[in-house]
Amino acid sequence: MPTKPIEGGVTAPSGFRASGLHCGIKASGKPDLSLIVSDTPASAAGVFTLNLAKAAPLYLCQDHLEATHGIAKAIVTNSGCANACTGPQGMTDAKEMAQLTAKALGCRDDQVLVASTGVIGVNLKMDKIRAGVPQAVAALAADGGAAAARAIMTTDPFPKEYAVEVDTKLFGTFRVGGMAKGSGMIEPRLATMLGYLTTDAQVEPQMLQRVLTEASRYTFNAITVDGEPSTNDCVFALANGASGVSINENFYPALFEAFRAVAHELALGIVRGGEGATKLISITVTGAATDSDAWMAARAIANSPLVKTAVHGGDPNWGRLVAAAGRSGAKFVLEGARVQIGSLVLFENGRPFDELAPKAAEYLTGKDLKIEVNLGAGGSHAATVWTCDLSAEYVKINAEYRT
Repeated sequence: MPTKPIEGGVTAPSGFRASGLHCGIKASGKPDLSLIVSDTPASAAGVFTLNLAKAAPLYLCQDHLEATHGIAKAIVTNSGCANACTGPQGMTDAKEMAQLTAKALGCRDDQVLVASTGVIGVNLKMDKIRAGVPQAVAALAADGGAAAARAIMTTDPFPKEYAVEVDTKLFGTFRVGGMAKGSGMIEPRLATMLGYLTTDAQVEPQMLQRVLTEASRYTFNAITVDGEPSTNDCVFALANGASGVSINENFYPALFEAFRAVAHELALGIVRGGEGATKLISITVTGAATDSDAWMAARAIANSPLVKTAVHGGDPNWGRLVAAAGRSGAKFVLEGARVQIGSLVLFENGRPFDELAPKAAEYLTGKDLKIEVNLGAGGSHAATVWTCDLSAEYVKINAEYRT
């Protein structure tokens, strides 16, 4: 059952509405309040950052998902303030966000998921939230996904949306849509950034949690901009069954591929829009002794400032790739290792091929780049992580983030 890209984001599936507007949290006047609503209570799932400095909304959402056994009707998000490291008041404010939204929608408080993104250590402007939530509910529309996607942005240079349709042939079609934000403080640790996936397929909460976790592993969990897991990272999924297509084990592969397709596009959008980024870099590690080794080495290479700056400058410095792989903690055998930039092998079996450096440098002037490192460990395990280059603009953005 192939997936077909379609127009739209979180409201492409039937039975979902969304909105996004400025309520006054951002001084810039840009949109800062987003709302996604299912017309009926939906199965819900979430994956959360492993950062131990979690923001209040994450604890609240974990509580809500447990209390409802995976049922939700809405996701409300503010940008411009992370509501992280804000003490007891932070939890009070997160709870009130859920209560305000639930009251306006006529549902239970614990059927509302809450997310925040922005500066850490700042209390939410609850007077703005109190005024903004009713406005967001009034603005809900079936074509409101684009507005919602813009309202969750912080330093993102562009919004990220994607949707697909799956034709089951005998039982009709279902859709999966999504939106995400993220540009800096990005490193996969179970989930990363804020991401929302919706589907009009009927999926039991346990299966929805399974597909979200598995799809995230190869997408949201396989990207990094700067190796910084955020305090607020989470990915949510809602499944309302509006299409009439019920997902069982036979249809699970089709559901997984649809979730993976949407999450993949959103994840790559985050890397393309990384703070100061000019290049998307695919890092593939092969020849690993174990699956864990493959991921460990790929992340080490993708997060290496030396690798990222070399790529930014167009320097095919294969030695930095070898060094990052060798210190990653994965089993590494130098005599059997290979480094490939694009189609050019610059190092193999202990021998450099520096005569190819000029061609490799020319390849690195491109925007979408592929680098492969074989660990030489003789294994069959492999992993791919997507990252971006490290530029002076990244330093500028983060040096001036609060000023």
